[in-house]
Amino acid sequence: MPTFSIYAHEVLVGYSSLEFGDPPMGVAFGIFRPAPGYSTIRVECISNHADQTHLALTVRTEDQTVLACVGVGIMDCDDGPDSIEVNVLGISYPAYETLFPEHVAAYERQWS
Repeated sequence: MPTFSIYAHEVLVGYSSLEFGDPPMGVAFGIFRPAPGYSTIRVECISNHADQTHLALTVRTEDQTVLACVGVGIMDCDDGPDSIEVNVLGISYPAYETLFPEHVAAYERQWS
């Protein structure tokens, strides 16, 4: 599974495999593994789950291509590093299917 890099402005804040998804909604999410830069935004991610647009969060693929999406959010409930989640919303097709074929296949299997 590929590893995606999460940035706040131009600061690397963490990584995720985005191992879960909801293909019809264009959503991918997964465990967030903090990088040292996360310390600069952690308090904001704990206290504000509703609107993190001012953090300018982006997701980059392994080749550093910015993933086009509607929004990115980091859900940190201050329960430890293994409980932080990153959500990527509004990934359009065909990019979603190209980046997350396993999510699409799992979704299609439930209807067969």
